[in-house]
Amino acid sequence: MSRVTKEINRISIMVIGLSGRLIAYAFVLVLLIFGIRRAYEFGHSIFYSPGMEEKPGTEKTVTITGEESIAEVGQILEDAGLIRDSLAFTIQAMVYEYDVQAGTYELNTSESSKEIIKILKNAPAEETEAAE
Repeated sequence: MSRVTKEINRISIMVIGLSGRLIAYAFVLVLLIFGIRRAYEFGHSIFYSPGMEEKPGTEKTVTITGEESIAEVGQILEDAGLIRDSLAFTIQAMVYEYDVQAGTYELNTSESSKEIIKILKNAPAEETEAAE
C-alpha cells in the first residue's frame, strides 16, 4: 500500500469515528430533551392539576370499599374520568396525607385532584346525608 492510500484510510477512519460520535451525541441530546420534557409534564401534573372539564362539569359517583390502596383509588378515579394521571394522584395523596376511607362519593369532572383529595378526606356523601 502506498503512503497516499494509508493517509486516505486514516482520514476515512477518523471521519467515520467523528460521525459516529456526533450521531451518538445527537441521540443522547434527543433523549435528554424528551426526558426533561416528560419530567416537567409530570411535575406540572402533580403541582397543578386542573379538572378534566370546564365548569360546570359532570357529576360522577365513585364507591370506595376502603380496602383499596391509594394507587388503586387513583386508578378508579382515572377510569371514571375524574383525573388525568393516577400516578400523579398517588403522589399528591401522599403529600396531602390522604387515607383511604370507605364510602360513596359525589365528584365532579371540573374538580382538581387537590379538591378531589379534600372531598375524599371528609366524610362520604351518603354518611353526611344520613346524619341530616
